[in-house]
Amino acid sequence: MSNYIDEDDDYGDYKDDFWGRSPQSSYFEIAKTANQNVVETELEAVFRRLAVAERMLEERGLDEALEQEISATMIDKDIDGRMMTVFIDLVANIVTKCE
Repeated sequence: MSNYIDEDDDYGDYKDDFWGRSPQSSYFEIAKTANQNVVETELEAVFRRLAVAERMLEERGLDEALEQEISATMIDKDIDGRMMTVFIDLVANIVTKCE
């Protein structure tokens, strides 16, 4: 069992829907025991996607107002849901490739 303790209730239904744990805690549990090459490859894919998104924002003119909007959106239920989806996708990809 993971040492990760999720003390807040920001993820609502995710706690009950994902094997009784949050997608984030499930990812950390699986990432510890899965093939590390697979885990690294999947993390690199997430970071590559992030780098692409950042470049696209910069090419469209990432100004101070947009930076402030991004900072303000860091705490947002939709973003929380999207982040949990990323964790779910990571778990699915890792488990599938380690079978």
